Amino acid sequence: MNKVRAGAAEAVADIPDGASLAVGGFGLSGVPEVLIRALYERGTNGLKVVSNNCGVDGRGLGILLSAGRIARVTGSYVGENKEFARQYLGGELEVELTPQGTLAERLRAGGAGIPAFYTPAGVGTQVANGGLPWRYAPDGTVAVASPRKETRDFAGRPYVLEHGITTDFALVRAWRGDHHGNLVLRRAAANFNPLAAMAGRVTVAEVEELVEPGALRPDEIHVPGIYVQRVVALTAGQAADKPIEKRTVRP
Repeated sequence: MNKVRAGAAEAVADIPDGASLAVGGFGLSGVPEVLIRALYERGTNGLKVVSNNCGVDGRGLGILLSAGRIARVTGSYVGENKEFARQYLGGELEVELTPQGTLAERLRAGGAGIPAFYTPAGVGTQVANGGLPWRYAPDGTVAVASPRKETRDFAGRPYVLEHGITTDFALVRAWRGDHHGNLVLRRAAANFNPLAAMAGRVTVAEVEELVEPGALRPDEIHVPGIYVQRVVALTAGQAADKPIEKRTVRP
């Protein structure tokens, strides 16, 4: 029942090249920075990442991306990473863009054992009809395009079939966690972390504060320990390292 690991390096040591990886975070909020850095230092390559976005230049998943360690991304927003755009348009990176709510539900469905579901999001667009560029060729032509998806009418309204997502591993970040892997998330940093935790077959959580079993009230737990296999306690410095993506102040 004690899922605590000595450090991030140990917690990600068995993630192999080519593994699929669900990663929590939204922008730079709630991103498992320490685990991502440990994976970078280990040299893991060819990763297939599922995440709302792929970090920014120099932070979050952007660290792995700039090193050429990511082969494929399933996400919904990629507008803050110039290196991402360069790799995608240059044919170095395969990208499956999906509506944000659909991505969230695909992760949740996968974690709940639901293989597929119907949604109205994307009906009548390339999301359903196919043809979205997944990978470009070096000459700028489309090398791999998204396939057409099944659609069906319910009560006179069309819906598109989307498949649940499960991954080999998941990396998430939590505000508090106990030795059993129960996690409490805080405010906006919750974002995609519960969904990523559900989708991973082996989920690794970095926690800002590690507490003893029983210290967390059952009604405050956002991610039950059944979804978490490994826990890494952050140092005070690591926990305090929370960059702001866009700092906005009054003139």
